[in-house]
Amino acid sequence: MTAAALDVPIDTDVIRQTIHEDGIIGCKGAFSRAWVEQLREDVEAAFAEAQSRENGSVGRGPNRYYVEIHPEALRGFVDLVDHPWVRATCEAILGPDYTIVEVGFDIPFEGAKNQPWHRDFPSPPETTEEGRLTSLAFNVTCVDTEKDMGPFEVAPGTHWDKGEEFNHGMFPLKKEYGRFEERAVRKYPQMGDISARSALTVHRGTKNESAKSRPVLVLGVDAPGAGNDEHHDLAVTRTYWESLPQRVRDHLSCPIVDELTPITQKHTIEGLVMGEA
Repeated sequence: MTAAALDVPIDTDVIRQTIHEDGIIGCKGAFSRAWVEQLREDVEAAFAEAQSRENGSVGRGPNRYYVEIHPEALRGFVDLVDHPWVRATCEAILGPDYTIVEVGFDIPFEGAKNQPWHRDFPSPPETTEEGRLTSLAFNVTCVDTEKDMGPFEVAPGTHWDKGEEFNHGMFPLKKEYGRFEERAVRKYPQMGDISARSALTVHRGTKNESAKSRPVLVLGVDAPGAGNDEHHDLAVTRTYWESLPQRVRDHLSCPIVDELTPITQKHTIEGLVMGEA
């Protein structure tokens, strides 16, 4: 474990129970602030590069963007995916043969609006019929989150909603919003914190009333057969692959290339483009 990855308590029974009941769990102080400052530098550099070309980023509502990147864009990629709490959470929920399928980041800027309540994709049969979760999304804030910065809002326990009446299996009808607002919890993570959630847990980004951006790194992980890799274009160069620890390679199933091609964003969620408006 590197100096960036700080020692934190790990109780896999608590992880399983909390994610089963709430659909989300947090880990305070998993990384040093210096490591997060470096992460923010890498995210901001990747965002500037993405904005310089067509389809380098995708809108997730007014003044809110998502960018998918390759692992090599992050100097701390190995620190993140090899953190003991991250590995323990993946194994507890997804099993030992989990696969990293997505690395990206979401940035709401000043003027970002409330997103509609949503989940990131329709609930699969493994969840609706078998009660089994097949994916996790880890979030790492790049800043200390304040109340006026458009914090992430989640409705705990809604990952088990079948969503049969949701538009496209993802968007609850507005007449149902009251149920989610009653459960809603706003999250205020600080630099060094990390969370893990089921992407099926109904959530939204809220209005950013500050003059600050709130960049958040996203790490997507699948259980075997979940199939979310079809929506992403993760790749690594041969040189980078050879530098990775074997236990990181074991969870990367992506093309190994001589030269990386910048990712053209394709994981668009149309219902988020206009925000609540």
